[in-house]
Amino acid sequence: MIARVIKDELVELLEEFAAVAVLGPRQVGKTTLAQEIAVLIDKDYIYLDLESPADHAKLNNPEAYFELYKGNLIVLDEVQRVPELFSVLRGVIDRRRREGFKTGQFLILGSASLDLLKQSAETLAGRIAYKELSGFTAMEIGDGQLKEQDQLWLRGGFPDSFLARSDLSSLRWRMNFITTYLERDVPQLGPRIPAVTLRRMWTMLAYQQGAQINIVQLGANLDITGTTAKRYLELLEDLLLIRTLRPWSGNIGKRLVKSPKVYIRDSGLVHALLNLETFDDILSHPIIGASWEGFVIENLLSCLPLGITPWFYRTSAGAEIDLVLELSPGNLYAIEIKRSMAPVLSKGFYLACDDIKAVKRYIVYPGKESFPAAKDVMVSSLAGMMKIICGIQK
Repeated sequence: MIARVIKDELVELLEEFAAVAVLGPRQVGKTTLAQEIAVLIDKDYIYLDLESPADHAKLNNPEAYFELYKGNLIVLDEVQRVPELFSVLRGVIDRRRREGFKTGQFLILGSASLDLLKQSAETLAGRIAYKELSGFTAMEIGDGQLKEQDQLWLRGGFPDSFLARSDLSSLRWRMNFITTYLERDVPQLGPRIPAVTLRRMWTMLAYQQGAQINIVQLGANLDITGTTAKRYLELLEDLLLIRTLRPWSGNIGKRLVKSPKVYIRDSGLVHALLNLETFDDILSHPIIGASWEGFVIENLLSCLPLGITPWFYRTSAGAEIDLVLELSPGNLYAIEIKRSMAPVLSKGFYLACDDIKAVKRYIVYPGKESFPAAKDVMVSSLAGMMKIICGIQK
């Protein structure tokens, strides 16, 4: 079994907060991780899958049910299905506090980000901590071993996909995952959206991985309005399936681009949508650079706590940085991503770093070693860059 990096942090959060919410897409390993953690906190923990009619029925009178198991950790899976629970949880947590039960009461799992946060942000303010769970990362599957890293890039981070017995089995799993999301999960979370249209959008996004998206043009290509296209994109983002990376917009007197870049968050889904089965298929496909860029960005952002906003930087004159992070107040880190064992930086990167006054400058490449490059730029492996970011946060 592959150990998850955030496991110890979640245990610590349960020792500090009454409730902890773990957010992540379906099949990313939330339930398995939650059960591992729950055993450490309370071997008699209660687990409720709120998609199960039987478990849902147990909460017909939630206050009575929670009172019955007052001394136990309760795991609530797919809690966004029952948003009215949040107001109940507030009263239960406050009542338990007065009785001496201050922390480790509820471990909440959700497969949608914004919907869950909107429901609970005010209701449980000061009582809940949030943590996002991504798929497997480069630090978890071999600490930077290139063979495992390449497999992770090809198959993506969903456990069942990464651990499949063959590349073909992995691809079949991802194809089925996409179909299930489109035909079952999406209709349950909002207004009816044609599965065919949403699949076409998802596939278009795969071909344009990491590109700046023109919403109106995207809608026209799908025979829908720009407003509808924007709503579909927001839904995929809420489901933690795509990431919108917005341009850095500090007041530097430059003409900056305004359109966001859109990435499908899991590289394995990108490759499945493009029907790329093997590593050689990726290496011979035009998507290679954009796919690697998205893969690196997701791994790096898995190290960030909620609340730190990532950006990219681009001017109309061509100055560009793939990823900009403010890891401490006023200190901007510029990260360029190259799919080359001998990465070369453009003049635009140096100009962009000067524009934003970046205090640290890095290139992330697919090798194992880290070494200095020209003009105060450090070349780093993916795992090495992740360790740098994790170290700054501690």
